[in-house]
Amino acid sequence: MNNLTCATGLAAILFATLSTPLSSAESPIQVSEIVKSTHSWDGTALPAYPQGQPEIRILKFTIAAGATLPLHQHPVINAGVLLKGKLHVEKKSGEVLILNPGDPIVEVIDTWHFGRSIGEEAAEIMVFYAGIEGKPITLKAK
Repeated sequence: MNNLTCATGLAAILFATLSTPLSSAESPIQVSEIVKSTHSWDGTALPAYPQGQPEIRILKFTIAAGATLPLHQHPVINAGVLLKGKLHVEKKSGEVLILNPGDPIVEVIDTWHFGRSIGEEAAEIMVFYAGIEGKPITLKAK
């Protein structure tokens, strides 16, 4: 009987521990989900991950105030967060997304687009790419 009581008690403690959120108002560690999506910012469903050795890349872009990135597209899933400044993202079709500091973006895949820093200061964005080793993460228009 003692073994059953002990096992039940341990299971209850384990369940309580596993069901506790990563952060709470009293916790010195705070976790905030910035974005969770199965679609890019324009509403298009994200594609399946390609075959091959996965490769994660994290790039920080600093785009001077008034500067425009060249027309480009990404063959891989990527997402970012604007750290500072203001960023205008526009698809070749004319659809626009405006990002302010703290805003996330789940980028469009295989779709021509460009970005422009439209604030008073440089725009800084941190972008995470889920690519395949040896394959490009960005293709520029010719």
